[in-house]
This record gives sequence, structure tokens and C-alpha cells, in this order.
Amino acid sequence: MRKNFLLIFLISTIVLSCATGMKALQKGNYYSAITKAIERLKSDPSNTKAQQVLKDGYPLALQWSQEEIDLALTSNQPFKWERTIDIMHQLNHLSEIIRSTPVARKIIVQPKSYTSELNMAYEKAAEERYETGLFFLGKDTREDARVAYSHFEQVEKYISNYEEVSKNLLVAKQLATIHVVVEAATVRTRTYKLSSEFFYNQVFEYLNNQFPPQGFVNFLSPKQAEDFQVKQPDYIVQMEFYDFSIGNLIRHEKEESLVTTEKVAINDSTEVTKTYEAKLKTFTDEVISNGRLNYKITDFQNDKLMRDKLVPGSFSWLNKYAIYVGDKKALNEQQYHLTLNTALPLPPKQELFIEFTRPIYDQLSMELNSFFRRYR
Repeated sequence: MRKNFLLIFLISTIVLSCATGMKALQKGNYYSAITKAIERLKSDPSNTKAQQVLKDGYPLALQWSQEEIDLALTSNQPFKWERTIDIMHQLNHLSEIIRSTPVARKIIVQPKSYTSELNMAYEKAAEERYETGLFFLGKDTREDARVAYSHFEQVEKYISNYEEVSKNLLVAKQLATIHVVVEAATVRTRTYKLSSEFFYNQVFEYLNNQFPPQGFVNFLSPKQAEDFQVKQPDYIVQMEFYDFSIGNLIRHEKEESLVTTEKVAINDSTEVTKTYEAKLKTFTDEVISNGRLNYKITDFQNDKLMRDKLVPGSFSWLNKYAIYVGDKKALNEQQYHLTLNTALPLPPKQELFIEFTRPIYDQLSMELNSFFRRYR
């Protein structure tokens, strides 16, 4: 019993220390210690341990923060002003939660806040990022332009309309972006009059969803390339359907005899077994359409063929129906529903063509995504 009491006491002491921030303070985690202490004081203003953590910990937090800022600014580390901004924000947050907690305000009467210092730090951080962005942009390569773009974006987060950052963002984006012209998918067949417009639109929509405007891959139709005067795209995607064919109707027939029994009550004490018989004939009409898509990805700058692949596809159109003679009760529910179906005319060839392209679209979209995602 005594051991249990001691165990409960120790656990309670540890939990209380964690809740008041005492443990974090002892480890030198001043920010965590103070935030935990203030959270405790909000629910328990008279908690002496939390009050002591705040009283002892806040001056240490101020001292540690100033030391960290001095170390950062005297170092040769890149983007040292960003480290300074982070520390200032931490102290400003401590100031806000102290001022919003009555008992904490009595302990820390004048919590420190950075305002003009923080504005200056933003200016310095923006300047540092901007100069770094100009350095990479001056290298005049696609990869370096991407790096420059990320630096200019960071400048915008610190100070909007900083010098010529908007202009340089556009320049970096244009240099970093690859332009891909996706040509319409043609259909090579003399047998059928078919349109692949739906397929092209589906592929084009997929690519633009996977590679949104904020990225570095721009997909264009030939008309868009002309309108935007993109005369030197980076890649050309070409698609052509080959060997599309629709097979003959194949009808499978199956005939079977059905026997079902059930017990029927004659009166309270007597029941008889009834037998139901029927003959069921099931028909399955099947038409298979298949073909292949050839797609090519060409590097327009050097006319190098990067990808040349045939993607097969097929679709089976099925219609199942049945007729029966005999007693309906001999059929189960599924068999009866088949008897409600009828023979159907074949779907239009265009509809079969659309269905046959669906598995091709699935594979093509994955492969195009795999090829171009390196440029995102």
C-alpha cells in the first residue's frame, strides 16, 4: 500500500512538473517552459510552481535570445537574418501570451516586444535573399533560374514590391519553365470514321491538373503555342492510334434444367414438398475492340526522340440475357433478372472506341507524369 502511494506521488510530481514547465526550464528549453507555465496559470492562477517558472525563466529566455541573435549576426552563415527573425517572433509570442494572462502580467510587468527591430530584420533578410536570387539568375541556366525563383518568392514573403522582385520573378519563371506542345491524337484507320478529341481533351486536362501554373512545366496545344508565340518549345508530344478494330459479334449459349423444391404447409400439422421445374437458356453477346496508341516525346531543341512507345488497349462489350420455359419459381433471383434483359444492338463504333482508349489513357497519363515530373 505504501509502495503504491509513493508511486502515485512520484507520477503526480512528474506530471505536475511537466505541466508547469519546470522540467523544460531545467533542460534550458526556455520558450517551452514559459509557454507551459502560462498555460498552467490560465487554468490555475495560484499555482506557485508555474509562477516560479515564469519568474525565473523569462529573464533567461531574454538573455538566451539576445545571445543567439548576436551569434547569428556575427557569423558567416547565409540567411542569418532569417534566424534573427525566428527568435524575435518567439519573444513576441511570449510577450503576447504574457500580456493576455492577468497573473502573468503581474509577474512580468513589461515583457519585451520587437517591432522596429523586426522590420529592420525583414529588410535585411529580403535584401540577402534578393541578392542571392540575382546571383543565381545571372547564371542563366534553367536549374539556377529555379533556385533564383525560390529566393525571389521568399523576398515577397518578407516585403512586398521589394525593388524589382516582381519583374525578376517573371524572368526567373520564364527561364525555369519548360514548354511542352501536346499535339492532337490522330486516328489512322480507313474502316471507321472516328474522333479522338475526347481522348486529347482528357489527356490535356490531366496534365494541367498534375502540373499547375505555379510549377515549371507548361503544357500547350499547338493553337496556344501559336497565340503565345512559343516558337521554340522544349518538348513535343505526339499521339497516334493504330490498328483499331472491332471484332465480330460472338454469341455464347448455355442451356440448363432447373429444379427447386420448397415445403408448403397444408394445415397446422401437415406440410408437403412441392417441386418446380424449368429450362433456362442464357445468351452472352460479346464484341471485342482493340488497338494501339503510339506516343512520342521529342526534344525540340535537338530533335532527339526521348520516348517512342506503343500502348495497347482493348475493351469487351458484353450483354447477357436469358429466356425460360416452365415454372418461374425454379429460377433464383439472379437468373430471373437475366430473363428481364433482351438482346441489344451493338453500341456505336465511336462509343466502343472511347471505351477501348480508357486503359490506354490510364497508362499514358502515368508515363507522361513520370517523364515530366522531374521538371516540376
